[in-house]
Amino acid sequence: MNELEAVILGLVQGLTEFLPVSSSGHLEIGRTLLGVDAPEDMVFDVVVHAATVLSTIVVFRKEIWKLLKGFFRFKNNDEMDYVLKIGISMIPVFVVGVFFKDPLTSFFKEGGIMLVGGALILTAVLLFFSDLASRPKYQERLARKAPARNGISWWQAFVIGVGQAIAVIPGLSRSGTTISTGLICGVRREVMAQFSFLMVLIPILGEAFLEVVGGEIASSSIGLVPLALGFLSAFVSGLLACKVMIALVKRARLSWFALYCLMAAILIFIFA
Repeated sequence: MNELEAVILGLVQGLTEFLPVSSSGHLEIGRTLLGVDAPEDMVFDVVVHAATVLSTIVVFRKEIWKLLKGFFRFKNNDEMDYVLKIGISMIPVFVVGVFFKDPLTSFFKEGGIMLVGGALILTAVLLFFSDLASRPKYQERLARKAPARNGISWWQAFVIGVGQAIAVIPGLSRSGTTISTGLICGVRREVMAQFSFLMVLIPILGEAFLEVVGGEIASSSIGLVPLALGFLSAFVSGLLACKVMIALVKRARLSWFALYCLMAAILIFIFA
């Protein structure tokens, strides 16, 4: 991978991380179109994902600071409740990362671009049903049956976490899966817009930290300069995409993204 390819793939990651179209799937598509061989390690993917997490921290810096201040008061306040629910949502992806990382990585490499196409279809289905589930009457009925502090209950947080764990599949959008899962469970759009983006911070930053500590970045087949350029490209484009997606989740119909994912999958099956 040369410097220009790293910048392009970083842009792809940054622009698609927050849109419900699967950044990992589009990275695979981008590699295929550019003729870049997938490296033996996952360092580039981890680095550009960490870049978009950093852009999330920048966008939500006020909210994160408020949560941290409230949490470290160690009282039963709204901030403590919210942070603990984020912790609950991370349990499934932690289990997958610790016990199933190596077999899943091998499986994804073998599946290649065709696996991405199949997962994009599943993303489209989830997005379509989430639009149906986000209708005001359905949301109000669920809210009356099970009112929850901070707009999200403990069981909803865990189920959304299961969605995030399943979304490790390339082509299955993490933001699309978590947002769709939340909406189907009855969480309001404005609540999911923030929760979906904040719940991914610790898992991705933790993985990036392990890559640094374990020496994988230094020993990666990709040079440090392409990694740095990919990081910068993903960070800058991620800032824009994060703000856009927050507005879209609150107002726009996600079924338009479902149509895009379906069309992308069809093109993969035709030309791959």
